[in-house]
Amino acid sequence: MGLPMRPSPRKPSFAILRLYRTGQNTPDAVRRAREPMREYPSVPHSVLVSKHIYREAIDHLAGRVAVDYNDSDESLSGEQLRARLGGKHGVICQLTDHIDASLLDAAPSVRVVSNIAVGFDNIDVAAATERGVIVTNTPGVLTDTTADLAFALILGAGRRIGESERYLRAGRYRQWRIDLLTGWDVWGATLGIFGMGRIGQAVARRGRGFNMRVLYHDPFRLSEDAERALGIEFAPKGAVLKQADFVSLHCALTPETRHLIGAAELRAMKPTSVLVNTSRGPVVDEAALADALQAGTIAAAGLDVFEREPEVHPKLLQCENALMVPHIASASAATRTRMCVMAAENMLAGLAGERPPDIVNPEVLD
Repeated sequence: MGLPMRPSPRKPSFAILRLYRTGQNTPDAVRRAREPMREYPSVPHSVLVSKHIYREAIDHLAGRVAVDYNDSDESLSGEQLRARLGGKHGVICQLTDHIDASLLDAAPSVRVVSNIAVGFDNIDVAAATERGVIVTNTPGVLTDTTADLAFALILGAGRRIGESERYLRAGRYRQWRIDLLTGWDVWGATLGIFGMGRIGQAVARRGRGFNMRVLYHDPFRLSEDAERALGIEFAPKGAVLKQADFVSLHCALTPETRHLIGAAELRAMKPTSVLVNTSRGPVVDEAALADALQAGTIAAAGLDVFEREPEVHPKLLQCENALMVPHIASASAATRTRMCVMAAENMLAGLAGERPPDIVNPEVLD
């Protein structure tokens, strides 16, 4: 038999088309999925879509604005982006597009920058705000999908799934051994989370399902009621690093969180601990992590993001105890489709003079 069928990334299945509006499987989400999307009036504006996205979002824009669509998986260069933005009123961009002050100055007609991501470190939000440009993102919809991948990396790195699969494919499995590729238990272990926003909380709930003790650190501590409901404990950064068997990162990339995990933090962790990063690559010092993995300072790592994507530090590629995937945390067809549609809805709302549902810089409307 051939491989099982799966939804095409360009043509989602009927089930996905029915549910893509929410990206969640709760009864209320299913009900909302059956409701029509918000309709916005046609406005005499033109929008650049910088890279290939799901067709449902393009269809939602069509007839409402003029669309200049770069239907390619290749990112536009800075020069190409600058040229294509001339005369446009908005851009739907992705994390590979860098929207800075000089680009906005070269495209003074741009009024809305709609990013298809939760994070927006690829956009100079302060520069956009100074120029009266609305910036939006796509939060919420990818929370559980991303949390699933984070927990998959916890399980995969902890139980050495990547190493085991390579060992088997290489023809090295010739007999069973009592200590063959033994890893570290997830069930009943201590999980340390940095960043207790939507995704951090979703990972905490998954950890509690594995009977894990969950510690967390965040500059903004949750209320006691919220901590009690989630079954989590607040702790200082050092205590989380020292006590956790698994450390999972879910913080935004800011000047304060760049290299949040470096050589000193890795030395503070247990030699049997596992580090997982599904936030942003520069939150971790990759060179220091590679050294720690090779020296046995920590046991393993699960990585979805990298400092200089799509580049990966060459020393990390040599680490058998690093389970790495190419930034796929939100990559379910339903979630990615919904993200694209949300970006289109944010764009149309902003151009129509309304407050976009997912505005990053609301002060620009004051």
